[in-house]
Amino acid sequence: MRILKRCWNSMNIAFSMYSKIPAAQCDWSEENMKYVMCFFPWVGIVIGLLGFGWDKLAAYLNVRDALRNVVLLVIPVAVTGGIHLDGFLDTSDAMSSWRPMEKRLEILKDSHAGAFAIICGIGYFFLLYGVLDSVRDELVAVYACCFVVSRSLSAFSVVTFPKASSKGTVAGFSRNAETRVIQITSICYILAAGRIMILIQPVYAGAALAGAALAFAWYYYRAMKYFGGINGDLAGYFLTICELAMPAAMVAAASVLAVL
Repeated sequence: MRILKRCWNSMNIAFSMYSKIPAAQCDWSEENMKYVMCFFPWVGIVIGLLGFGWDKLAAYLNVRDALRNVVLLVIPVAVTGGIHLDGFLDTSDAMSSWRPMEKRLEILKDSHAGAFAIICGIGYFFLLYGVLDSVRDELVAVYACCFVVSRSLSAFSVVTFPKASSKGTVAGFSRNAETRVIQITSICYILAAGRIMILIQPVYAGAALAGAALAFAWYYYRAMKYFGGINGDLAGYFLTICELAMPAAMVAAASVLAVL
């Protein structure tokens, strides 16, 4: 019973921290923080189901493509409250500054959005809108699974990668987490989601997973080279990039198949 209560509390912390979905209040104690990252991908399950459901409803109601695409784009931001997008914007500012590492870490802490953050944010949404316009039919079901994969990789990185600072949310979660349990759980989520994606459409699934792998490698390289490790902003940066890279890779694969 004790482990079930601990998992219940960890799940509520995960949803209250990483989503706007109502969750039961509980004490954010060291004991309850141990398994938070195990439940982080569950937020992705909710986003995927909402996106898939909206696509089917939009088709049934014959909703115009522009509205269908915008709602698909907004669903992840609405569910998460933009917490990961905030990390993407902060990291874009820091990376675009070309300042020494210490200064880049200071920029990450700055609550103000700079010009580069705004430019990168606008560019990101334009790209994502264009990609989502091509995510149709079988691609939609595969795309819905991408949100679980991205969060599973993010959870894995939180407890595995070196940290840019001993302070902050990521450092706190990592310090109190059951590292091995979260690593194994994250891998299991990826394998399960990957299996479902392959059963739906193996070619698109392979492209999406390849896109996730490239985004993950890019995340590690940039974090280590420019920041000396990861933090909450960099984790949000990865998640945002990954959720563009995966559908973009699927659309690219679909385009190649169409030519062939």
